[in-house]
Amino acid sequence: MERKNFLKSLFVGAISAPAVLAACSEDEAAAVTPSTGTSTGTGGTGTSGSCTVAPTETIGPFPTKVPASYVRSDITDGRTGYKMTAKITITNTSNSCAALAGVLVDIWHCDAEGNYSEYGGTGMQSTNYTNVHFLRGRQTTDANGLVTFTSIFPGWYSGRATHIHVHIYAANGTSLKVTQIAFPEGTGTAVAAVNGYSKGLSGYTYNKSDNVFSDDTAGAEIATVTGSTTAGFELVMNIGVAA
Repeated sequence: MERKNFLKSLFVGAISAPAVLAACSEDEAAAVTPSTGTSTGTGGTGTSGSCTVAPTETIGPFPTKVPASYVRSDITDGRTGYKMTAKITITNTSNSCAALAGVLVDIWHCDAEGNYSEYGGTGMQSTNYTNVHFLRGRQTTDANGLVTFTSIFPGWYSGRATHIHVHIYAANGTSLKVTQIAFPEGTGTAVAAVNGYSKGLSGYTYNKSDNVFSDDTAGAEIATVTGSTTAGFELVMNIGVAA
């Protein structure tokens, strides 16, 4: 399925910049229930970005419809899977890659089965999750340019490698960058340890064949991922934007 050419106009009108971002309530933060599975594997590592502008990637086909509605650090919303903490740092490539504080960072990704919330009931995704909003959230970067999300390790679906979508906005709502985060692959990595959950990795599309990541020869979009299926995983990524 070709996603590079997905029309970004589908997201027009969905961007909303609130004047005040309220902290999430306890009701918005759902606990993670780890799935059963292997307890071996360290998660592996990759590059975590560099002092260059991050590649721009497609926002679709499953962007958050009203991102400003999901200001929360815990985005699990009841979905089961291996716990994952995502630590994303935003830097300003126009200012010697200094930490960029006060910008909005939205992330979203599929669940363990490869499905997205807010969509479904179509040929692109048969399972209908149009009325739920799991694995989507927004945070504002701190003084160190950091946002932290609690989630689950993403599953996969046909034609794509394991990934996380990221949209970064200035405080006034101006879009600064739409990009995606890839995961290290191979023996000893988190992708190998999770093994596609119940789907396994038969038919999985690896980064080198993925239509988004295949041109990332320097590995600029690959995060550092450590941990295990029993202890949970930690993803660390630096994303440079020209602010």
